[in-house]
Amino acid sequence: MKDNSKLSVKMLLPFALSVLVIVLDQVTKALIVKNIPPFTIGYQYMGDFLRIVHVSNTGVAFSMGDSMPLVLRRILFGIVPLAVIALVIVVYFRNKDFTGVQRWAICGIIGGGIGNIIDRFFRAEGVIDFIDVKFYGIFGLKRWPTFNVADSAVVVCGIMLVISFIVAVIKGRKQPEADGNKQGE
Repeated sequence: MKDNSKLSVKMLLPFALSVLVIVLDQVTKALIVKNIPPFTIGYQYMGDFLRIVHVSNTGVAFSMGDSMPLVLRRILFGIVPLAVIALVIVVYFRNKDFTGVQRWAICGIIGGGIGNIIDRFFRAEGVIDFIDVKFYGIFGLKRWPTFNVADSAVVVCGIMLVISFIVAVIKGRKQPEADGNKQGE
């Protein structure tokens, strides 16, 4: 029984990151909506490198799909992602092989996903984005597409998750070699 309680805490604790991401995302978006008029620059830092702006996005990344009918957007950008998050949570609890880093990364992604889904269902204007960073023409972009806390969590935790899987694969490949050397001695 003690092992199950440790496993439960080990599995549940990373959801604190989900909650933190959702709260930070929604609080920052509420502050933006309250203090900066839509489609304006509120603050600039380091020249124009970092700008805090108020824009909204009814599509998905890079405003893709924003011209689609509302019903289709609600299904594709709200209900489908909600179903995917539910599936990820099921896999999260069924898989006992995820490392701690992988669990925290998955929960960060879940928090970011839920943060943007809340906007899709409860904000008529769509997802609020407000972080605008200069990109110096890299990939032909003068500025990176505007984003928010939820987007940041999804990207950072997604990168962390991919790296953790790569590290696990590399360790897995080295493990049989080490075991083979021990048996040969």
